[in-house]
Amino acid sequence: MNHRFFFAAVALAGAMAAHAQSAEDKGLAIAQEAEQRGEGYGDSQATMTMVLRNRNGDEAIRSLRSQTLEVADDGDKSLIVFDEPRDVAGTALLTHAHSDSDDDRWLYLPALRRVKRIASSGQTGAFMGSEFAYEDLGSQEIEKYRFKWLRDETVDGVDMHVLERIPKDENSGYSRQVVWMDQAELRLQKVVFYDRKGEHLKTLTATGYAQFLDRYWRPLRLDMVNHVTGKSTTLTFEDYVFDNGFLDRDFDENSLANVR
Repeated sequence: MNHRFFFAAVALAGAMAAHAQSAEDKGLAIAQEAEQRGEGYGDSQATMTMVLRNRNGDEAIRSLRSQTLEVADDGDKSLIVFDEPRDVAGTALLTHAHSDSDDDRWLYLPALRRVKRIASSGQTGAFMGSEFAYEDLGSQEIEKYRFKWLRDETVDGVDMHVLERIPKDENSGYSRQVVWMDQAELRLQKVVFYDRKGEHLKTLTATGYAQFLDRYWRPLRLDMVNHVTGKSTTLTFEDYVFDNGFLDRDFDENSLANVR
């Protein structure tokens, strides 16, 4: 045996393994830094407009509002309520995100006057006919993903980190996601979603970022495109307000039917 070749091969294999590990460490570190920068906001609310488009470009418009409560040492709580049109008015989605267990979700359907608990196995379902799945909504806790830094690149003059995140939840509708974040502020710019078969399913783009309280960035527009169906959904946000004094009881599943 050529011992020099053997030891060189071993050294190369070790270097490749170290590089792969460092890519995972770097990806996780970037995700953790992005999360840390967003902490401490307390609570927020906003008005929203949802535009649903079919393959032919026909549109349906809905008015919503949302409120969010930051929870120490766990995922955030969020509530989305539909105001218009009349056939969906009063419909409400409550999400209690968790960092170390399945998220809790409840959907109130006023026509049936009942609260429906959404099981973890149902998180892949479409939210109110949109291209957003239930698992796309609520806070995306980093503990639920395995991260890997893929590369840095410049897109339209903006320096980006490109990360891969793989859901740990076996009930996720995605095998992996590729995420673009700007390097300056670590704001999410784009996510490419791959289905369980590894096929490109959807693309989310976040635009129109605005800064609040001199620290917290929020996108004013989210566009989700389904490349299989040709449908898309746009969410726009207005009237952000922070420090509303929300409490846990404002996000109680037993009070969903009384949300106004």
